[in-house]
Amino acid sequence: MSKRFMMGLAGCLCAGLMFVGQAGAQDTAPSVPAAAAPAATPAATSAAAPAATSAATSAAAQPAAPGHDSAAARLPASSRASTPSEVSTADQASAADQASASAQPSRSGSAAAPSAESVPASLGDDTLDAIKKKFDERFPGIEATAVAPTPFPGLYEVQIGANLVYTDAKVDYLLQGSLIDTKSRTDLTSERMAKLSEVAFDKLPLNLAVKQVRGNGERKMAVFEDPNCVFCKRLHHTLESVDNVTVYTFLFPVLSPDSVVKARDIWCAQDRAATWKAWMVDGKKPPSVECQAPVEQVLALGKKLMVQGTPAIIFSDGTRADGALPLQELEQKLDSLG
Repeated sequence: MSKRFMMGLAGCLCAGLMFVGQAGAQDTAPSVPAAAAPAATPAATSAAAPAATSAATSAAAQPAAPGHDSAAARLPASSRASTPSEVSTADQASAADQASASAQPSRSGSAAAPSAESVPASLGDDTLDAIKKKFDERFPGIEATAVAPTPFPGLYEVQIGANLVYTDAKVDYLLQGSLIDTKSRTDLTSERMAKLSEVAFDKLPLNLAVKQVRGNGERKMAVFEDPNCVFCKRLHHTLESVDNVTVYTFLFPVLSPDSVVKARDIWCAQDRAATWKAWMVDGKKPPSVECQAPVEQVLALGKKLMVQGTPAIIFSDGTRADGALPLQELEQKLDSLG
């Protein structure tokens, strides 16, 4: 195995590959001996913190990527999700309280792998629907967006917002972490999440975005940005060195009330692109202007696309990237668009 692969696998294991025990396990079962569970975290072995071991809830509230302002917890109340699959950290924290009560960690004395009954994927959608229904019953307040089979017999992926966990056919166990194909050294979880996060670029409402064209503008990208996001400003300084690109900016004011004001002033300016650049690159505050800015529409769009922070980049091929990409990485991606 390559050194890089082994380091990545070790990181996955240390980050929390863990089983959340049978939802029906009795509280009177004996505790797991320390020697029988060497990979267990302190939270998993402490009865005082059962919520910390819930794979379903921790997957629903991932931290922001480096170079990426986390926005979910700061969304204005009017823009937050009214459904359990909302990616807001605050909303997921509330859902966690409900789920942890129904998903206590297993305290079986055996360290053996769970003997979940394998149900062939060929049984069709009825099996997947049954798993989704059971998941929703066991974790009220956390909606399973979708359920799909995996190459691992008897293991199914459960999509929760922008994240994935795994379960058996009876939803007796949950597994959080990366599913690795050891033959191809492929992180199947990362591949699947990348696929699920793809966006049909030609379906984006680009009329709601500020458009900037550099050179011939043949390469295209859309970015969700907050006017007060420091990483967004870093991205704009990087873009100063990029040619032949069209950038569509969705003003996504989630960091502060002032962000909403600036988004309005920029959108209502006579020259939106010039005003936006003057603020993000030169620090020239936009003059106050009143008009009907599409702030709520953009917030709703970001919520629909599960944008969890800024800058959130969507390239013309539908792939996404979070954070202020370095110049070389950004150029390589744009060149790959053809």
